[in-house]
Amino acid sequence: MLKEIMEKKKVQVKKGKNNRKMPKVDIPADMFTKCPGCGKGVYRKDVESAKKTCPNCGKLFRMSAVERIALIADEGTYVPFKNDIKHADPLGFPEYEAKLSKAAAASGLPEAVVSGKCEISGEKAIICVMESKFMMGSMGSVVGEILTSAIEEATERRHPVIIFTASGGARMQEGMVSLMQMAKVSGALAKHNEAGLLYITVLTDPTTGGVTASFASLGDIILAEKGALVGFAGRRVIEQTIRQKLPENFQSAEFLLERGFIDAIVDRDNQKEMLAKLLKMHK
Repeated sequence: MLKEIMEKKKVQVKKGKNNRKMPKVDIPADMFTKCPGCGKGVYRKDVESAKKTCPNCGKLFRMSAVERIALIADEGTYVPFKNDIKHADPLGFPEYEAKLSKAAAASGLPEAVVSGKCEISGEKAIICVMESKFMMGSMGSVVGEILTSAIEEATERRHPVIIFTASGGARMQEGMVSLMQMAKVSGALAKHNEAGLLYITVLTDPTTGGVTASFASLGDIILAEKGALVGFAGRRVIEQTIRQKLPENFQSAEFLLERGFIDAIVDRDNQKEMLAKLLKMHK
């Protein structure tokens, strides 16, 4: 790989010990990235070609909402729902507007979730995908409205709903208003369920807080990615509260699968196929 890089990039030569010439390669800063699992440096293109998976240890990197839709939806079928909802600042939280602007720039999205209609191997569905790069996928009033509107659209069209979760929970900058979104989204899902329609959740890393305590846990079928952190409160808070040491793999997708909270852990290579099969079975 180093030889390939040297051929593509301009190579400078300098003298090292014993007057030998040593090649100095000008490597772009974003060419390599560090794996969050094994800690090794990996070639970024190798990670991307493997669906954001470490080629050394198999650890999953976090996917953006755009990447996730490209992975799941049939090409050319995804149509995003219009989102022109204005942000609220009910508490007048200091620098909140600046944080929203910074998050939008970092994620390339106006909010922490996107929604739209698509086809998955020819099966129609409404899909919502949360974006961890936007304030860690936190759920504020706009996120709640986007999710609720998408679910109501699915109920009207009699389409199944699939939500990919990735969140730090309710957005503290909006206080009680953010917590109200838990009931709001759950209420829309209740009506969707009463209409006899399918709801699938796919839990990705991390899914925590009020999102776990509401719509992430309400799926008729709950899937997850391997190694995903799924829980409500943090490990340290729980241990201090119950005064007990928790298992090492506590709040991992594998731990929750063993205890029946999750129905299946699905590899990224198989997610589209699995979702398509479920949609066909429950059509």
